[in-house]
Formats: sequence, structure tokens, C-alpha cells
Amino acid sequence: MLVTTPAIVISALKYGEADLIAKCYTRSDGLKSYLLRRILKSKKGNLRTAMFQPAMQLEIVANHKNKGTLESIREAKVLHPYQSLHTDITKTSIVLFLSEIIRSSVMEEEENLPLYHFLEHAFLWLDHQERAANFHLLFLLELTKYLGFYPDSSHMDKEQFNLQTGQFEAHPDVYSISPANLSLLKELLKTKFDTLHTLKLNQQSRAAFMDMLLDYYHLHIQGFKKPKSLSVLTNLFN
Repeated sequence: MLVTTPAIVISALKYGEADLIAKCYTRSDGLKSYLLRRILKSKKGNLRTAMFQPAMQLEIVANHKNKGTLESIREAKVLHPYQSLHTDITKTSIVLFLSEIIRSSVMEEEENLPLYHFLEHAFLWLDHQERAANFHLLFLLELTKYLGFYPDSSHMDKEQFNLQTGQFEAHPDVYSISPANLSLLKELLKTKFDTLHTLKLNQQSRAAFMDMLLDYYHLHIQGFKKPKSLSVLTNLFN
């Protein structure tokens, strides 16, 4: 079936001498994988390697067989040319890290408009910001809304947060988080991207909260793997 849809590039890996396998989150069908033949050597056609950098937002014309195999893209154009997302080293490192997270956590091959719009607007927002040090923390927390394990904030007055249950509780547990992470979690649950600049964190608290978030993902997503690019991100903010 021939489909025209907006799509956000998640990753692209070299396959053979001249091909790429690109994972994209499409507005029409969720996560899709595409085999881009000869794209690394072709000088003709409208498909270019630069289009398939992580977080690129495209409109594609694709052939979806929906049989669990690699699909194909006939045409593509950039929907939202970024100003800084792939030239600013901090933002580039954040995007690479988040693309790994998405690749390990988003599996559905079906339409999910709220998730698509979240990714679309989050990357556009990041592109237009001067400061981005805490963006990935709020992004990962917000992403859990669409993955099904967003923290239950109905009892935020309680003094413990259980990573396994995703709830605030009165009594400590083996899955309870540290007081510092608890305080930051409560603050982030009330923070929006547009007010993120008010959050002042040092490298130690940022790294500790990130480790806690990754533990949270690991507990709730089968087969979740810690991103290889985490060390790059940690060194960048050190």
C-alpha cells in the first residue's frame, strides 16, 4: 500500500556497501523500518543520506506491505529544516542519546498520534533553544506518558517514590529513590518545556537523576538497554 505520511527519523544504520536501514516513527503507522538501497552512493533521485539523521522530520511516500519486513521509501522531503539541532554539539549529543532511548522503548507499528505529536514538538522546541542541559531529563519523563508508566502524581505529598509501582508511597521500599531524586522528580512533574530554564541543576544531581530514570525504564520495558551514548552525554555536561 502506497502511503504519504510525515515521519521522524529515529536511526539509520549502514547495511552492506551502499544501503541504509532507517527506522522512522511515522504519523500513519507508528514505527517502521525502511531499506534505502544505494543511497550511500547514488547521486540521483531525491533521497539523500543527510535526510536520515536522527530526529529529522520528513514527509515520505512509502510502500507499506505491513508484513513485518523492511519497507521502502519512494520519495522524501524535509518538513522542518532545523537551525541548530545537527550543528550544535550539545543538541546533537542529546538527540543521539534520545534516539537510542526511543529505539529501545518504542515498538508499536500502529498509529499513535499523541506520541507522534510529542516527538514532533519536542524536537522542534529543542532546535530553537539556547540552553538544553536539562531537556533530556524532562523528555524522558514525559515520554513515559506514551509508554504507559508515567508516575502517578495523585499522592505527591508522600515521601517515597517506588520505581516498580510508579507511585508515591508513605513507606520506603527496595525500589524507593533517594530524597534528592524524589525532590527533583516532584519538581519535574510540575515543569513544562517552556519553564525548563528555571531548573538549576549541577552535574552530579543531573547524572544521578538520569541513572534513576534509566532504572525506571529498565523495570518497565522488557529488554531495555542502557544507551551507549550515555557516557558521551555525561562527559558533555561534566
